[in-house]
Amino acid sequence: MNLMTDAAAAAAADAAELGPSLTLRDEMLAAGLLIDTGENGLYGRSQTFEDVLDRLNVAITQLGKDQQPEVLRFPPAMRRTDFEDSEYLKSFPNLAGTIHSFCGNDMGHHRLLRALDDAMAERDDDRDDAWMEQQKPTRVVLTPAACYPIYPVMARRGPLPAEGRTVDVLSYCFRHEPSLDPGRMQMFRQREYVRLGSAEQVMAFRQMWIERGELLVELLKLPVEVDLANDPFFGRGGKIVADSQRAQALKFELLIPVADPRGKTACLSFNYHMDHFGAIWKIVCDDGSVAHTGCVGFGMERITLALFRHHGLDVNAWPDEVRALLWGDTEARVAHAMQMTQTATAGGDPA
Repeated sequence: MNLMTDAAAAAAADAAELGPSLTLRDEMLAAGLLIDTGENGLYGRSQTFEDVLDRLNVAITQLGKDQQPEVLRFPPAMRRTDFEDSEYLKSFPNLAGTIHSFCGNDMGHHRLLRALDDAMAERDDDRDDAWMEQQKPTRVVLTPAACYPIYPVMARRGPLPAEGRTVDVLSYCFRHEPSLDPGRMQMFRQREYVRLGSAEQVMAFRQMWIERGELLVELLKLPVEVDLANDPFFGRGGKIVADSQRAQALKFELLIPVADPRGKTACLSFNYHMDHFGAIWKIVCDDGSVAHTGCVGFGMERITLALFRHHGLDVNAWPDEVRALLWGDTEARVAHAMQMTQTATAGGDPA
């Protein structure tokens, strides 16, 4: 199926002729695959881009199908009190996004409009934000990670069953880090499988998903590297927390060259939270012990960008095996690959 318009194909050809001086962002914008909004890290997506991302989502669903996860979907906002309880602001205050709204009276409205008129008389980059003084925080904030709304929901259900719980969640997320690197968007989608249970259950889950994450990227014919990692904790104390996270091997990332010339980009992350969220929200196992949690997170835009980076802007010219995986019988191909991996691990005959 041809997913590129004539205009997009021509733009892609023009970008190719200009050579390596163009960045991936330039090429994606020129081809119409990403849409410039005028704000760094905030993009529109074309039909072709969204189709690739949707097909990738199907493959990820097939990878986790045997886990029989509970599928939950939340809007890209969460209750402010849950966000406050999460302790996100202790570690990443610079990334958080709050939602404000006008809550005043007629006089306040007039002040807002006067300040807005003054602001609009200036150039975009020079506009004053005095009108925002009439705004107040609402009871919701932007979701920083897809798994965050899950934990208070699980806590309200009472003790976990003996086998624990596995949840499949997908959400747009926000992080305030404007950048020209398209792999570092301010609004992006995370697909996650989240595990709640005993430490042993969560650790086994994480190891399984490290293997399955590598398998997915191999099926997509992308370079694979998994490495120990840490989150970008804020402030002077952040390095101590990051060093502790690495020392305990709580976080691994699957890295792929995407658009950052300084190195590879984390496209999947494999996280063990220990009992952090269980203790915050009083999530308990069936024996009354505090639940441990972990998750595997797929950066949906980042993996999609990696596909365009390594296979080209014309999806019709992508490798046959990649096209067959995404636009063919995805379920059968993923199941076959998983069976081959299990057979090889068990030392059997993969034929």
